[in-house]
Amino acid sequence: MKRNVLYIEDNEKIGSWVKEELEQRGFSVQWLLSGEGAEKEVNQHEIVILDIMLPGLDGFTVGKRLKKAAPAVPILLLSARTSIDDKVDGLQFADDYVTKPFHTDELVARLEVLIRRSGGTHSERISLGNHIEVDPKVQMVFDKRSGEEIILTGKQHQILMYFLRHPNQVLPKEQIYEAIWEESYITGDKTLMVHIHRLRQKLERHPDSPEIIETLKGIGYRVKL
Repeated sequence: MKRNVLYIEDNEKIGSWVKEELEQRGFSVQWLLSGEGAEKEVNQHEIVILDIMLPGLDGFTVGKRLKKAAPAVPILLLSARTSIDDKVDGLQFADDYVTKPFHTDELVARLEVLIRRSGGTHSERISLGNHIEVDPKVQMVFDKRSGEEIILTGKQHQILMYFLRHPNQVLPKEQIYEAIWEESYITGDKTLMVHIHRLRQKLERHPDSPEIIETLKGIGYRVKL
């Protein structure tokens, strides 16, 4: 079965080359010249390849919008920009970052890894602790004991999905805040802490002794899978 790729690239020479190479290797590629309207297409695909230097909305803005629209769909950034700052900014929302020029063998290998990690079109539920399951494909959270869906607010859902895109990683509170709210973190701001507290109330068996969302004092949070 062909794997569906959403490819956003305004350079027609590069875009045509990449599309042809991927299709020869068994991918089905929808190629867009800009990010306009891409949110309407993203859920039909298993992965996104996104160029940073786009006309109109830049790749960082497009990528953040796509990740909000489809948190479970991995994003691979392509860019000629090689600075550490650009990579750090991109990896706040994207799942991988490839610099130009690149070889298609490397691109395909990275795509395969990201699709395997996300589960592709056959994604299985993710277990959190012994009682929570998350279905990343339909973006739903369930209590295994009752089988009922756990309803999260928009921000709670975004925070949880951000954790699941970075499993077992210690995430600084500043990084989480800036990825979710898309604005600079101000020292002492309790907004994230409040949302984490409310998320724990819904997910943890014992919110005062959390098993799922671990706090690392003075640093941030971690979700272990």
